[in-house]
Amino acid sequence: MHSKTITRIWHGVTRVEHADEYLEYVINTGIADYKKTQGNLGVEILRRIENEKCHFWTVTKWDDFESIKKFAGKDCEKARYYPEDANYLLEFETNVIHCETFEF
Repeated sequence: MHSKTITRIWHGVTRVEHADEYLEYVINTGIADYKKTQGNLGVEILRRIENEKCHFWTVTKWDDFESIKKFAGKDCEKARYYPEDANYLLEFETNVIHCETFEF
């Protein structure tokens, strides 16, 4: 038997010199909000440094799309940003991706 959840993946890019500071910022904003949203089943941050840029992916697991909407709003395909993101991010991707996730 397996269970099905929804995985939400957001991607952002900073300058490498902001990598540690932005990680702390994300933990204190987005991660804190994910964790207090009913229906959130877990959070991971992936980070990869490439030359002068640092890529971040937040990977969250959810019980269903209704729970995601509690965090992201009605149009849950849109990325959610915080005011100080403008101090770090090199671009603002419009959308996140959602994947059905099967765990065995």
